[in-house]
Amino acid sequence: MSDTGATKKVMRRIRRMAAPKDRAQMADMLRDSATGGLIDADALSMLEGVLEVADLQVRDIMVPHNQMICVRSDAQPGQILSTAIDSGHSRFPVQDPDGEKIEGILLAKDLLNLFVLNRTGAFDIREWIRKPLFVPESKRVNVLLKDMRVGRNHMAIVVDEYGSVAGLVTIEDVIEQIVGEIDDEHDIEDEKNIRREGDRQFLVRGRTRIGDFNDFFDSSFSDESIDTVAGLITQHFGRLPRRGEMAVLGGFEFRVMRADRRRVEAVRVTTPEHEAPAGDSIAATEQSG
Repeated sequence: MSDTGATKKVMRRIRRMAAPKDRAQMADMLRDSATGGLIDADALSMLEGVLEVADLQVRDIMVPHNQMICVRSDAQPGQILSTAIDSGHSRFPVQDPDGEKIEGILLAKDLLNLFVLNRTGAFDIREWIRKPLFVPESKRVNVLLKDMRVGRNHMAIVVDEYGSVAGLVTIEDVIEQIVGEIDDEHDIEDEKNIRREGDRQFLVRGRTRIGDFNDFFDSSFSDESIDTVAGLITQHFGRLPRRGEMAVLGGFEFRVMRADRRRVEAVRVTTPEHEAPAGDSIAATEQSG
């Protein structure tokens, strides 16, 4: 056998020996590559996300049914606009008047066009809703991503084995499982951890210290076992909560606005009426450490 042929045969054997036998080995190889400087930390995180997505089902990342923000097909334009402003979302499932079925998806930009063109007097929501994409909660997330890309769908309605609505999932939810957090309208810019959104509503970074939160809202949450607002929420649920999930603690309503597979990034806090911060104090600056 020639030297060239022998070399090729040896290289094939080496490649077969080096090839990972399962995803766990693949993940170990990726981490070793990051340790050796072959890939950076961001690339490692995304590659790990790709591997994890293949094992996830839609039910693992969906916003549960009781946390969905929907509009009714018989609602007035002003009511729907108020829902859009309060939630900050760009798409809304449209329920029938009884709230039992999803009739379609309404885009906030279509609703805004109605107000800009002053056509709300003859408003019929059925003329504006888009056909919904229904997916089973057992569907693999990587398959869902492909289907959403091909069908150009940004939102899917998740149904259980009986055909009842179990929740919803957006293409952003799927992509964030791979690349991590994606900046959107709920991000807190500059160096402020707390930003006022309304008389009693505030957007709060998950990393905000409990002590800073207490100082700002005159609350009394303990920081003996946890340090941050994200830790407070996670401790309550006993797990990492999903976006859209809500908890009431000490009279304060905490709704998770941003979360990925690693952390809670931002929550919307609604204060009790008697505890809403007064005056012009609208933001707490970021604390070091």
